[in-house]
Amino acid sequence: MSLAFCGKVPHWSLLRTGLTGNLLRFYRPISGSKGLVLGVYEGGKDGEAFQFTKAGQVFDSSISGRLKELLTISGPALKKGRSRVFYGLHQDFPHIVVVGLGDKNAGVNSLEQYDEGKENIRAAIAVGCRQLQDLEVPHVEVDPCGDAHCAAEGSVLGLFEYNELKKKKKIAVTVKPHGSLEDEAWQRGVMYAEGQNLARHLMEAPANYVTPASFAEIIQEAIYSTSDKVEVHIRPKSWIEEQQMGAFLSVAKGSDEEPVFLEIHYNGSTVSSESPLIFVGKGITFDSGGISIKPSSGMDAMRADMGGAATICSAIRTAASLKLPLHIIGLAPLCENMVNGRANKPGDVVRAKNDKTIQVDNTDAEGRLILADALCYAHNFNPKVIVNAATLTGAMDVALGSAATGVFTNSDWLWDHLKKASIVTGDRVWRMPLFQHYTRQVTESQLADLNNIGKYSRSGGACTAAAFLREFVTVPHWAHLDIAGVMSNKDEIPYLRKGMAGRPTRTLVEFADSLSQERQKS
Repeated sequence: MSLAFCGKVPHWSLLRTGLTGNLLRFYRPISGSKGLVLGVYEGGKDGEAFQFTKAGQVFDSSISGRLKELLTISGPALKKGRSRVFYGLHQDFPHIVVVGLGDKNAGVNSLEQYDEGKENIRAAIAVGCRQLQDLEVPHVEVDPCGDAHCAAEGSVLGLFEYNELKKKKKIAVTVKPHGSLEDEAWQRGVMYAEGQNLARHLMEAPANYVTPASFAEIIQEAIYSTSDKVEVHIRPKSWIEEQQMGAFLSVAKGSDEEPVFLEIHYNGSTVSSESPLIFVGKGITFDSGGISIKPSSGMDAMRADMGGAATICSAIRTAASLKLPLHIIGLAPLCENMVNGRANKPGDVVRAKNDKTIQVDNTDAEGRLILADALCYAHNFNPKVIVNAATLTGAMDVALGSAATGVFTNSDWLWDHLKKASIVTGDRVWRMPLFQHYTRQVTESQLADLNNIGKYSRSGGACTAAAFLREFVTVPHWAHLDIAGVMSNKDEIPYLRKGMAGRPTRTLVEFADSLSQERQKS
């Protein structure tokens, strides 16, 4: 970040005289005023160092080219993701942040597998909004940068921070598009981002605040406030027992918190007989590992082990907000994986809903147990597609890190749709193998039909977990998304602050949107 002023002394002279700090205090208007974020591209016509966006050009013309002049003399050309702050240029916008958007012609990068232009907008706008928040500017207008959807995402995602339990909070900032006729695209971007933020909120909150019951209640309230085309069923333990979900119950019995099976129906389709898209999410609201207990270091992050449930529920809420003409069902088995006298023991055998028996050799491989019963139940609705999401294996984090969600699928058609959606959102996916090689490792069990860990436990852990889940799926279009690697963000994604990431909520929404458009055309 660099600073510049509208006074008579050029920026470089201020630096030389050492008066920058004093003049900064003099020119900074009082908090409570409005701010503006504008974008510039690298390079321009006739060898210029930068080029304004359409909104930037209009604004610069309104102040007789003073912004362009100051940008030119205040330092080198703004690189992608860098910014510069100006004060006092316009009476309506005492604070102006100019952000670098990179190459104007950036598009889909086949090596990176995302739309680079869209990602540049998200990252740059997030930088600008955060700087204005740090200056305690409560109202910010944002340059749409030619893609109001992405600008809105950058604004709303970039400003999110979980601070509910802190007395000292950053100032709340409201954002809106500047001089834009793209209000519909902006609002869609806001909805996408708010969906991901809901997932981030749930994942970040402490486990004693987000129990299975309270998770279900939060989602119920959020969804009912969005649409009248939704039904939410919070199924109690007695219902789970009636459904003979023995694998799910075996995990839940280790905790004093009662399990909940959350079932969401959104029916925006006009065709009553339409087969639904079903999202299934792992909902372990805290994972100690059970008797196969985890190391204490970093265990606090296991409050987010319900990231699969958080993302799929948030995606359905967003789909309802968008009024997608689609029938979507969400299923989330919710419980804790804890240690008490009733908890699963290594070597125990449990029976899943489809009557398959499972030898539990590692109680920390519990996510696949609760998902097994949920996947069996999903088949009751004659689904066209089943997509499940889960923070399932540390092996996925080792394999891909935070770059992409690992996708295991039995359907090339489904993979193509998920990949295209991820290119648009920038929240990437990467296809992983679902070979019979891995299936044999989970079906060779000493005591039962299946083992909950692979025969060679240290090899291909993410792949054997996916192979295990496949044993509970019969539909031709199924995908398992292992989101363990993308659960949190340090500094890898510039438009997300450090903390739980809520990924890949927007990719699930974009996938559902593309599916609805495809069905409308058919």
